[in-house]
Amino acid sequence: MTYFAIKTLHLLFVMSWIAAVFYLPRILLNLVQAGDHAAVRERLVLMGRRLYGFGHVMFGLTTIFGVVLWVQFRITGPWLHAKLSLVILLFVYYVWIGALLKRAAKGGGLPSERALRWINEAPLLLIIPVIYLVIAKPTMW
Repeated sequence: MTYFAIKTLHLLFVMSWIAAVFYLPRILLNLVQAGDHAAVRERLVLMGRRLYGFGHVMFGLTTIFGVVLWVQFRITGPWLHAKLSLVILLFVYYVWIGALLKRAAKGGGLPSERALRWINEAPLLLIIPVIYLVIAKPTMW
């Protein structure tokens, strides 16, 4: 495969994973808003579980194609270390959101509606610098 084909696949899977990162907290917010409506809660939990699984698959594929880019095309630099650190933090965030979903599925409590709205926006604080690092590839800090 060529550099551009691998990079295209990497970006496709990144976008798919980020969609899951953005939407899963929204499902949690909808769970809080659903209150005691059992049928709605059940459907939202099912949607959340499926999305969480989908996100893990997309993250795995993203990682595979990222490693191929790194190894085959020798992509290096300090920007890459910073980017990967932010991506790891984003993945930790995603796993934490998944833990909240599992808690809600078992009937446990979730943060308040207001807190979930802020939690829903948190990934932007990590994604914006990741995008900058990938585009600018700064060599000096």
